[in-house]
Amino acid sequence: MKQCPALLVTAPASGQGKTTLTAALARFHRNQGREVRVFKVGPDFLDPMILEQASGYPVYQLDLWMGGQSHCQQLLYQAASTADLILIEGVMGLFDGEPSSADLAVAFGIPVLTVIDATAMAQTFGAVAHGLATFRPDCRMIGVLANQVASSVHEEMLKESLPKESLPKHLSWLGSLPRHVSGELPSRHLGLVQANQINHLDHYLEQLAEYIALTSLHELPPAITFMAPEDLPTIMPALKGIRIAVASDAAFSFVYQANLDLLNALGAQLKFFSPLDDTSLPEADSLYLPGGYPELHMERLAANQSMHQAIHVHYAAGKPILAECGGMLYLLSTLTDHHGKTVDLLNLFSGKATMQRNLVNLGLHSVRFPQGELRGQTFHHLHLETAIQPSALTQPARKGLRPEAIFNSRRLTVSFMHWYMPSNPTVTAALFSP
Repeated sequence: MKQCPALLVTAPASGQGKTTLTAALARFHRNQGREVRVFKVGPDFLDPMILEQASGYPVYQLDLWMGGQSHCQQLLYQAASTADLILIEGVMGLFDGEPSSADLAVAFGIPVLTVIDATAMAQTFGAVAHGLATFRPDCRMIGVLANQVASSVHEEMLKESLPKESLPKHLSWLGSLPRHVSGELPSRHLGLVQANQINHLDHYLEQLAEYIALTSLHELPPAITFMAPEDLPTIMPALKGIRIAVASDAAFSFVYQANLDLLNALGAQLKFFSPLDDTSLPEADSLYLPGGYPELHMERLAANQSMHQAIHVHYAAGKPILAECGGMLYLLSTLTDHHGKTVDLLNLFSGKATMQRNLVNLGLHSVRFPQGELRGQTFHHLHLETAIQPSALTQPARKGLRPEAIFNSRRLTVSFMHWYMPSNPTVTAALFSP
C-alpha cells in the first residue's frame, strides 16, 4: 500500500473552471518543489495537454468503463509511489455520466473539491454547493471554491451564502479566483485549444498559482491510502521487436499515454514521425495514425505527396495500419472543412468526409474483434460518405446512441473510434502484429 495526498476537482457542469483550477493547483505545488501527478476522469485528450504543462508530467485518463477499476487502481498506485500530491480533474458535472466523477471518488476514497463559476450569481451559490455536498452521502466533498469572482463584495456574498447549519461539517469555503485572472481558456469545436498553441500559457499558470497561495488550498490535502490491484492481467511481449511508426505532430496528437505505455510493455519499438513535415516513414512493421486536427492542416497534409506514397507502399506490402478518427480522415479520398474547402488526401480508403457545424456522434463504445472486446470513445463533427461496407459496428455503452462503423481492408483498420488499448492488450497486439 502507498499513501499520498489526493484531491478530485469537480464542478456542477462543464465550463465552470475545473481545468483552470486543477492546472493552477498543479503549478502552485510544483513551484513548492513537490512532485505532482495529475489525472483526467474520462476520455479527454485536450485538458490533459494543459495539465501536463502545468505539472511537468504526462497526464493519464481514469475511466472506470474504458480501463476498468483495476487498471485505474494501478495507475493511482503507481503515482502514489513517487508523488507528493495526486490531482484528478473530473469530467462534466460531479454526478454526470455512467460512470461519473463521483463514482471514481467513491471507488478510491478520494475527497472532492468543487469549483463553481459564480458569474451572475450571489446567494444561489450556497444552494448549488449544498446540493452537490448532500446529493450523494458516500461522496466526500471537503470544500468549495468560487471562480470568476467580480469583487471583494461579490466574494463576501458568496461566502455568506453557504448555509452553515445544514451543510456537512467537512464542507468549507476554500477561496476564490478573480474574474480578471481566471478568465477562460480558448476552445474550438472539439474542446480546449491544444496547450502548445495557447499564447503565454506558462505566464497564465504562474498567475493562477499566485492566487492559489491566497486560498486554503496552499496546504496539502489529507493523505489517501492506495492499494495495488490483485487481478491485473500479465502483459506478454507479443510485439517484441515489432517497429511501430506513430504519427505525432500538430495534426495527429490525440493519443492516450496509456496506449503508448502498453505498446512499449508489449515489446514494440515506437518510432514517431510527422505526416506534416517528414517525407518518408521510419523503418516500421506497423503504422499507427491517431486522431487530432487534420482539418486544421489540410493543405500541408495534402501537399506532402512523398508521405502519401510512403504510406501507400506500406499498405501495399500488407503491413498493419490502425487509423483512429483524424487518422482515418487522412487516408480518405477527400476532406471538406467548415468553410467548404476540399482537399485531396491519400485515397487509401475510398470515401469523403465533410465537417459539420454540429456534433455528429460521441460517447463510449466497444466492438468485438476475433481476439475479444476493445473499448474506446468517439467524438466528432464529421459526415462520412463511402461505398465500402463496414466489417462491424460498435456497441455504445449507453442505449440510444449511434454506433460507429469499423472498416477493414487487408491489414488496414479504420474508424472514428479512439481506442483505449489497455482495455484489451490481446486485441491491441493483434492489430499491430505483422
